[in-house]
Amino acid sequence: MTEIENQVRAALGELLDIAAVRPGGLVVIGCSSSEILGEKIGKGSSPETGKAVAKAALAELEARGLFLAAQCCEHLNRALIVERAAAEKFGYEIVSVRPRPKAGGSFATAVYEAMRDPVAVEHVRADAGMDIGGTLIGMHLRDVAVPVRLRVKHIGDAILLAARTRPKLIGGARAEYPDETNGGQA
Repeated sequence: MTEIENQVRAALGELLDIAAVRPGGLVVIGCSSSEILGEKIGKGSSPETGKAVAKAALAELEARGLFLAAQCCEHLNRALIVERAAAEKFGYEIVSVRPRPKAGGSFATAVYEAMRDPVAVEHVRADAGMDIGGTLIGMHLRDVAVPVRLRVKHIGDAILLAARTRPKLIGGARAEYPDETNGGQA
C-alpha cells in the first residue's frame, strides 16, 4: 500500500500547492477502493486500500491545517465524514450514520475510524477536491470549480481528477478582479 499512499500524498500535495487553500479550509475527497484495484466502482471494496488512502490524505491535510470531507458512496447519498469541529465551524447539519465498506465505502469507513471525533453531514462546500475513481465530488465543491491537471493521473488503476475553486466574477465589463491565484483576495 506504500505506492498508493505515495501517489495520494504527491497528488494531494500538488493540488494544495496550486489551489492555495488557506489553513482551516475544507478539502473533499471521493475514493473508490474498487477502482484503485482495477475493479468496477462498488464491486470490490477493499478496507486495506481505503485505509492507505485515508492515512495519506489525513497526514497531508493535517500538516497544512486543513479539514477533510470524505465522501461516502451513493448508498449513503454521498454524505460526508468530517471532524465535528469542521461541521461546527462551517455550520453543517450533522446526520446519523456510520459508514461501512459496503454502505459508505472503505475510504469513508477508514476516515471515520481514523478521525478524533467524526460525524456525518449531507452537504459541504469545499475549497478543493480530488475524485479518485469517478466518485462525482462536484456536488460538494464551492462555486466556481476549476479543473486542475496534476502530474499524478491515477491512484492505482483509478482515474484521478482534481479541482480547486474560485470566487464568482461579477460586475461585468467595468469591474476589476483581483488575481484569482490567491483565492480571489485583493
